[in-house]
Amino acid sequence: MTERKQREKQLRLRRIYYCDEKNRQYVFITNNFDITAEEVAFIYKKHRQIELLFKKVKQNFPLHYFYGENENAIRSQVWCTLIAQLLLTVIQKMANVKKAFSTVATLVRIHLISLLDVYELLKNVNRTYETIKNVNLQPKLFPSFPFKF
Repeated sequence: MTERKQREKQLRLRRIYYCDEKNRQYVFITNNFDITAEEVAFIYKKHRQIELLFKKVKQNFPLHYFYGENENAIRSQVWCTLIAQLLLTVIQKMANVKKAFSTVATLVRIHLISLLDVYELLKNVNRTYETIKNVNLQPKLFPSFPFKF
């Protein structure tokens, strides 16, 4: 019996009650006794935002497989995914629309190589895209230069 007690470790925890500005109440448990209750609540809030970011990334971008097997290839693919997510979030905020992020990602994915203005497409409340502004429907791959042979 004494051996068992020696193997057991003492664990000290701290329960924190926090009420935010909207009068929502939270209970946190931590083993950190050096920081204030507000700091613990702030850390948990940031942790939750990071979890939501990765949930959004996993739902909207194909990270089920990797194009390379080494660490650099995987890091590059994850960084490209995070950059794409950031750009789509910026487009969504600039368009100031109430569409879900998955809808914005799908619209951009579908119209990525079309000549539609994604910003106007998102701003349009109808289900059809009616106007194409200042778009040359047959872009030239090579501009015409006066070549001398």
